[in-house]
Amino acid sequence: MRWWVAVCSLVFAVGTAVQNFVVIDHDLVARAAFLAGAPLSDGFLTGLRLVGDGYLAGNLLGLLALTGRAWVFWLVLAVNATQAAGVFAIPPSVWQATLDLHGPIGLLPSLVTDGGALVLTLALLWWRFSPSGRTPPPRAPGTAAGTRTAARSAGSTPPPPGTAG
Repeated sequence: MRWWVAVCSLVFAVGTAVQNFVVIDHDLVARAAFLAGAPLSDGFLTGLRLVGDGYLAGNLLGLLALTGRAWVFWLVLAVNATQAAGVFAIPPSVWQATLDLHGPIGLLPSLVTDGGALVLTLALLWWRFSPSGRTPPPRAPGTAAGTRTAARSAGSTPPPPGTAG
């Protein structure tokens, strides 16, 4: 699972970088504002890119999944759960402006990162909370994980209870 999360994080980081620095530009923001009938704000592109930079950093931190640390799991889950909402959070005028300026290929980075983030989020939740996902198999009563009794080690059977050994 760690490798899968790390590979997904790398793919999402590349997709986020392409979305943030290639697809989203001044022309796209101007076209989206025009389609929405809203005035063009000077700081909108900067704000949009700052959000993208945050997701880029979050996706790159997902590469730390290889360490197996618990905080990385929760970070990856938070980043991907919110990134998955991007499909619904992005106004329709932005999708239309992307189609107008870049064609269907312009939608690909966002669909891969946001759609992939949804799949990864669901997989992480299933893996973490599934009854069969992370529970160790049951052990015989009275045994501890990774220990062997002296009788087993010696290859003999222990004496019956109540007898001298």
